[in-house]
Amino acid sequence: MRTIIGNDDAASSREPQDWHAIDWRLVERNVRTTQRRIAKATQECDWRRVKALQRSLTHSFSARALAVRRVTENQGKRTAGVDRALWDTPDLKWKAVSRLKQQRGYRPMPLRRVYIPKSNGKERPLGIPTMFDRAMQALHLLGLEPVAESTSDPNSYGFRKNRSTADAMSQIFVCMSQKASARWVLEADIEGCFDHINHDWLVSQVRMNKTILQRWLKAGVVHKGQLTPTDEGTPQGGIISPTLANVTLNGLESELAAYLDAKLKKTKAAKLKINVIRYADDFVVTGISKEVLETEVRPWIEAFLAKRGLRLSPEKTRVTHIDDGFDFLGWNFRKYRGTMLIKPSRKNVRAFYAKVAEVIKSHRMVKQVVLIEKLNPILRGWAQYHHPVVAKDAFSRLDSLIHWRLQRWARRRHPQKSRKWCYSKYWKHLDDREEFAAARQSKDGTWQLVRLNPLADTAITRHLKVKGDYNPFDPKWEVYGEELRGKRMLQSIGYRKELRSLYLSQSGNCALCGTAITRETGWHDHHIDRRVDGGSDLLSNRVLMHPVCHGRLHAERLSVAKPVPKGT
Repeated sequence: MRTIIGNDDAASSREPQDWHAIDWRLVERNVRTTQRRIAKATQECDWRRVKALQRSLTHSFSARALAVRRVTENQGKRTAGVDRALWDTPDLKWKAVSRLKQQRGYRPMPLRRVYIPKSNGKERPLGIPTMFDRAMQALHLLGLEPVAESTSDPNSYGFRKNRSTADAMSQIFVCMSQKASARWVLEADIEGCFDHINHDWLVSQVRMNKTILQRWLKAGVVHKGQLTPTDEGTPQGGIISPTLANVTLNGLESELAAYLDAKLKKTKAAKLKINVIRYADDFVVTGISKEVLETEVRPWIEAFLAKRGLRLSPEKTRVTHIDDGFDFLGWNFRKYRGTMLIKPSRKNVRAFYAKVAEVIKSHRMVKQVVLIEKLNPILRGWAQYHHPVVAKDAFSRLDSLIHWRLQRWARRRHPQKSRKWCYSKYWKHLDDREEFAAARQSKDGTWQLVRLNPLADTAITRHLKVKGDYNPFDPKWEVYGEELRGKRMLQSIGYRKELRSLYLSQSGNCALCGTAITRETGWHDHHIDRRVDGGSDLLSNRVLMHPVCHGRLHAERLSVAKPVPKGT
């Protein structure tokens, strides 16, 4: 039997001796090389080789280091499990990398149950694993992702690399915007998808270490000191849970197409214009008529889900005509006199405005600059989400409502002053218009003007949809993936020309670790010579870095080289 040796574990002496000595560019290259081999073996249905490669990957130093980095640098890094342990120092992170070697006899601890509010007033249960269990999930996810990507449906867009809600929106537009396109849509909603997945089906179908998967699923949850067993479902809150849900629903598109082709023959099935567009557990199915969706498609989907322990929600599942419109992922899709328009849904707009109003209401006595800094990320995030659709009217309408809220905020602070006085105090005449703005003193002693970001300033730009067959672990898609990532990053940076120049001059890579800067990793605009020491704001004195790399640079007092100007 052939023995597969990891790329970076041939000699333990070659491993770094502490957390900060890890070469992350080498680590990512090693992991990606093995992931490509797993994807290739999956495409060839060589499951024995897939299993051997996955074991090699999960025992390698590079994968263990990358798993620890993921769980200590994501949004949940300050949320502890039942053991209340956090890995918030380089020494603890380094010890965690060594602990992940001990996989024989591994038993996960129970999950910590927390509840977060949903938009309908109910609460969503989350299961928070311990840091060690999270790292173990992240480790095995590195081996599962290439398999999941290679076997996924083309139009599945949730929790997959380089795929987003905007891709699902674009695919619906492709399928329903033309005059001859499908006119009916089945709006499907799975009832408690994460809570009811059948464990036996999941363990038998997921291509990973089945013993470890079984133990994760049966770990139980602790709430108010009581341990409750988990007999079904995969808990929301685990790193690997979204991928497990995707694997559960994979085949919804391809198997439905195969069923219709076999029953009606391929030419007749094509005339039905059946298309499945899915984002995680939310999906829609287009069709040429209401009868086809209700009598052919829906019964098949119900049987497909029943095998996995799932069922459609009777209240939320319906068949709708495109002229009446339907809501999906925060947007409303509808045809007006034959022209399809996609707009922010009323429910989404109301929820957003309620959130903004609550922030203003709960910050009545703070300084103006503090309120602006609280509101701007919320405004930018919502506008960025809706920038690919017909949202200008919604942006302008909400700007007016927010302006009215801010006027009430200002008048309440100065009840004895006139409206004109309040307006002149909090609004500045900038760029030929009145803006809600205030001055703030920075750390270097200089004063900067902080403005509230109007929603209407967001440019409406068409989303660059990913190709359905794109596989990030297949070498033939490497160039396409890099180009797509670069274009989307430049689109995210938008009108900020200086950031665009820095990003392009660095070829999209971090100035410290050399790995890619993406929308997911975020970025920090670092001054090589500090402004307090006389450093300038010129591009020659600035570089883009990952936020975590920026923290490491200051913690270890490292330095980065100045970028080489173009043409030299």
